[in-house]
Amino acid sequence: MIHVSTETGTLHRVIIHSPDSGLGKVVPSKAQDWLFEDIIDLKNIRKQEYDFFVKILLYFLDTEKVKGKLEEIDKPENKRAFYKPDDANYHKSDKVLDMQYLLSEILKDKVLQNEIVASICALERCSFAQQRTLNALDNIELAKTLISGSLPNDKMLFAPVPNFIFTRDIGITINDHILLNKPAKEARRRESFITKYVFNYHPIFKDYKDKIIEIADDELFFLLEGAEKEHKQVTLEGGDIMMVAPNNLLIGVSERTTPNAVNKIIDILFEKGVVEKVSVIKIPPKRDFMHIDTVFTQVKRNMWVLFGKFSKRQLEEKDRLEKMYKKKKNEDNKMRIEQFIRGKRKSITFDYLEDLLDDISQNDLHAKQPTQFIYSGDDVFPFSQREQWTDSCNLLAIKEGVVVGYDRNYHTAEAFEKQGFRIIKAADLLQKFESGELDPKTITNTLIMLPSAELSRARGGSHCMSMPILRGDFK
Repeated sequence: MIHVSTETGTLHRVIIHSPDSGLGKVVPSKAQDWLFEDIIDLKNIRKQEYDFFVKILLYFLDTEKVKGKLEEIDKPENKRAFYKPDDANYHKSDKVLDMQYLLSEILKDKVLQNEIVASICALERCSFAQQRTLNALDNIELAKTLISGSLPNDKMLFAPVPNFIFTRDIGITINDHILLNKPAKEARRRESFITKYVFNYHPIFKDYKDKIIEIADDELFFLLEGAEKEHKQVTLEGGDIMMVAPNNLLIGVSERTTPNAVNKIIDILFEKGVVEKVSVIKIPPKRDFMHIDTVFTQVKRNMWVLFGKFSKRQLEEKDRLEKMYKKKKNEDNKMRIEQFIRGKRKSITFDYLEDLLDDISQNDLHAKQPTQFIYSGDDVFPFSQREQWTDSCNLLAIKEGVVVGYDRNYHTAEAFEKQGFRIIKAADLLQKFESGELDPKTITNTLIMLPSAELSRARGGSHCMSMPILRGDFK
């Protein structure tokens, strides 16, 4: 079953992608072309950091895979086989799904394999000899190669797709529909291409083929140039989309998602009757906040974490100073919020982000308590900016009130603690689960802290690293 109607309903099924060898091939001269600020230590990001993310997800979503087995799983002689989609001892959970494993399964079909290889070789401008080399691989090695760019002998055929760990951006589940992305950057084209094949051909999605939504460029777009072409551009990434309530979808206009793409999404969703409202949030097109989920995410139906720069208090102060010194407003740096309602011609505007989020909590999700806001770095300079950069606002809710963040964002954690949350390191939580001191079924109001020295340098948090495809509904 595929269904997501909120950001914080209990998570039952999610798509991830563990860091592959391609991430370890990002060199300084290509880092920015491949959308990285720095190079990442592959060994540490896997064993010391991302593996904890996998274990946490499995403990909540597929407990039997890990309960009582952690010591055996992590023995050095096992060489992380449990976490590797290409290994015979991979966990093979049907709740915590890896894109590489899903790809390997559809590649069992030889006809489909030939089509995928031919298409990717055309995309990457491979020679016929390289294409034949790929077709000679078995489905498991081929899936690994198509993602990492490297053959089993470690010879590189084409560039890696190191951003594939951020599966949120490849697509989003909107109630029982799936919206696939149209990436803004060349570095993400192949992962988008792979994703389309997986969603259209893997058995998990066989009943949803008529519910897969894609958006395309306008007719004759390729003839346009200059400002007109920029205005008509259609790009979309999942970090700019949040399914916050069954009737309300949030879409960001950002560095990666264009206004024309948003218009097309609204038209399609309203025509199909998938949602009743679409709330559009325009943020400055800057690398500092590439998607709206780097600015805010949801914790509980009545609680959100957000970046103070876009808070009502700071924006009101900024407006006051601009008026005092008679400065002209820089509209490009202002957040704009507009809500469109199906069947109504007139839209609704919100002056501040908190106003929109409060409206969602109270009127869409029917919260019984007042809406609360937690701010990055506890809204204290310079920690608010520093911790937003390392994804303090980019949290994945495993269930309502239980979220995953990074351990380096100390001041944000303190803000959570002030609201009565338990702050616990991932390793300590796993130990308490193993001992029975805590239970994933009953745990509440908890911020789980992932080790993050390397992960945070990749510029994406737990929200970015997850694509939920099944959540429970609020009761």
